Amino acid sequence: MSKEHTARSGRLARLFETLQDYLTLILIVVIAGLLAWLSNRYEVSSDWTHAGRHSLSETSHQVLDAMQGPLQITAYAKDEKPLRLRISTLVGRYQKRKSDIQLSFVNPDTAPGVLREKGITVDGELLLQFAGKTEHLTSYSEQSFTNALQRLVRSEDKWVVFLQGHGERNPFGKANHDVGQWITNLASRGLTIQSINLAKAKTIPDNTTVLVIANPLIDLLAGEVAAIRDYVNGGGNLLWLLEPDSMMGLEPLAADLGLKQIPGTIADPTARAYGVNHPTISIITSYASHPVTEGFNFVTVFPEAAGLYLQAVSGWQATGLLQTAKEAWSEGGKLEGNISPDGDTDIKGPLTIAYALSREQADTQQRIIITGDGDFLANPYLGNSGNLDLGYRMINWLVSEDKLIDIPARTANDVDLSLSRTSSMLIAFGFLLGLPLVLVITGIRVWLVRSKL
Repeated sequence: MSKEHTARSGRLARLFETLQDYLTLILIVVIAGLLAWLSNRYEVSSDWTHAGRHSLSETSHQVLDAMQGPLQITAYAKDEKPLRLRISTLVGRYQKRKSDIQLSFVNPDTAPGVLREKGITVDGELLLQFAGKTEHLTSYSEQSFTNALQRLVRSEDKWVVFLQGHGERNPFGKANHDVGQWITNLASRGLTIQSINLAKAKTIPDNTTVLVIANPLIDLLAGEVAAIRDYVNGGGNLLWLLEPDSMMGLEPLAADLGLKQIPGTIADPTARAYGVNHPTISIITSYASHPVTEGFNFVTVFPEAAGLYLQAVSGWQATGLLQTAKEAWSEGGKLEGNISPDGDTDIKGPLTIAYALSREQADTQQRIIITGDGDFLANPYLGNSGNLDLGYRMINWLVSEDKLIDIPARTANDVDLSLSRTSSMLIAFGFLLGLPLVLVITGIRVWLVRSKL
């Protein structure tokens, strides 16, 4: 009787286990079906990659927010799934932020006339159309795409003209003294960069949006100074980068603006707290309430800067943009050894090293920025903390693109994954051999355990 009872109990137990397996299977299928149904109705995504490389940067978000109106994107790509998928994936990240972005595909093999008309030359080329303006794009990175959007957002062509002929910083140069990296950044965002030699041109062109005087090394001729003064007195915008004791014949222009240079070079002992041991590098950490610096919270670095002083001039509104720490001073003596402020010859801080001026001219606002240093935009120093962003903000304010001032200069997140040869081999070994071996060993162990039961 006990054996029959035991057998019956065993059959019931196996029946229960079988029923439990079927119920589990049914439950899994139901859950999978529900998840599939929900995935078609709702979309939830999360980017867990390092630095969010599959999510748009804050820069891209701000550019999209500045675009008022629909954006039409036409991709001239052949019917190849990988290429079209890559384009759709990139554009889809932007569509999540801006719903009126429309993407359409055209097979270039079927529309040769359209290709000639639109100037399409590459398979996969994108044609972006916004507010009557167009941009062509053949690169599928966030940086290139967002830069194209910034060019579309600009209201009109903006000409940034650099004075040349007196040893100024070269806007297209790669030397330490030059500002080529800064200009490359500006040009990628839709600004037109040009240079002018007043000894040849005589006058500044009427289409100049902002004139840049970037640290001339020799005195300007009287006729050149007169041309610049005529430009400023006529309402022209100006970015004037100075160095200590370096007016270079532009004293009449300084007098027009009420500008005076404080003698000497600024020494800043607070730089040591940031790991900078050179006494003539000024560290700026706080900024004035002004459109150029509103909400700006990066540290900026100014090597061998000059202090500035601005007297009130009728019609102009002036703001001291950048001030040194109170521990800084303008050193009038030699910058050698252990220097300290001398009460007789040195001027103690805080010292202003940049001013923004504006005045109303007819239906426009004339804008000028003067800095006591140009090195902060030079190639070796541009990458220091917020220098690039500050330079970008200054130019956007000067060309009256106020909606772009808050957009950071750096666009894309960390999008490159660089692995050493050893790391690549370890990953390949792990997936091709290591992981299957672990699964086999686990299976054998489970089989051995069950066979003993």
